[in-house]
Amino acid sequence: MAAAFFKNAWNKEPVVVASCIIGLSGLVLPFISPYTKYAGMINAAVPYNYPVPVRDDGNMDDVPAHPCEAKGPNLEWLKKL
Repeated sequence: MAAAFFKNAWNKEPVVVASCIIGLSGLVLPFISPYTKYAGMINAAVPYNYPVPVRDDGNMDDVPAHPCEAKGPNLEWLKKL
């Protein structure tokens, strides 16, 4: 029954059927794509608000002494993708 409906619809209005297929695939593909998982992991690792640069006076434990000093979460998993 559904096959006959789609065959009839394709014969009458192929542009409408093709646009519906493209629209439905656009709604479904992000949920089954593996890139969605990695995009979520990257978004979770990147801070939403970037800190204001401050000058370290030696008494601040959580502020790196140099911008290249590794502080914060480890992003090795991102390099191994």
